[in-house]
Amino acid sequence: MKTKEDFLNGQLLLIDKPLTWTSFQAVNALKWAIRRKFDLKKIKIGHAGTLDPLATGLLLICTGKFTKKINELQGQLKEYTGDITLGATTPSYDLESEIDNEYPIAHITNILIHETTQQFIGQIEQVPPIFSALKKNGKRLYEYAREGEKVEIKSRSIEIFEFEITNIKLPVVSFRVVCSKGTYIRSLAHDFGKALESGGHLSALRRTKIGDYNVNTAITPVDFEKVVLGNVPMHSNF
Repeated sequence: MKTKEDFLNGQLLLIDKPLTWTSFQAVNALKWAIRRKFDLKKIKIGHAGTLDPLATGLLLICTGKFTKKINELQGQLKEYTGDITLGATTPSYDLESEIDNEYPIAHITNILIHETTQQFIGQIEQVPPIFSALKKNGKRLYEYAREGEKVEIKSRSIEIFEFEITNIKLPVVSFRVVCSKGTYIRSLAHDFGKALESGGHLSALRRTKIGDYNVNTAITPVDFEKVVLGNVPMHSNF
């Protein structure tokens, strides 16, 4: 079990974020557990890369002096697995909003799906979703979206290193993607549907890797609390 000094000097914690939790909630759960255990008034803690509430998987959370490493960690390659549902789009490009348009999928074959992934390999221009936390003129994009205000979003250069289709059961296509910092998998799902001359939205997402760190060695925020507070004996690096 780590000591108070360990957390203050710096720890890199691998957390498996549950569905519907915000990244902020996960950080707060860890902060609360550490402060309560060691009777600390405050401790520096932060995550290296947000995950949407509807996504699960790996969050890298840094404590103490390790918070200085956050920028470096954010720049590492990321791996995701998930599902794209074809034949329908949503304004948020995922399940956060309702379906706004439906499209035919009868022309979509397995071969076409596999061939279309090649359009997205390498350095590409990608437009972030309007339902995102990016700022324009000091205001979050999702605030414009919720107010129904149209706003121009500039594309950004990102890189897709691998885009593998792991299962096809139309309208759902399962995938694995390895990509650079700044990639929006929701935008990839939307653009993939468009490239298939249909529509598409992200219906499931899990972040499995950040650099060399793997979600297989991560624990949930709830289990972290139990370990730190000593509520359950558990074999853990913590």
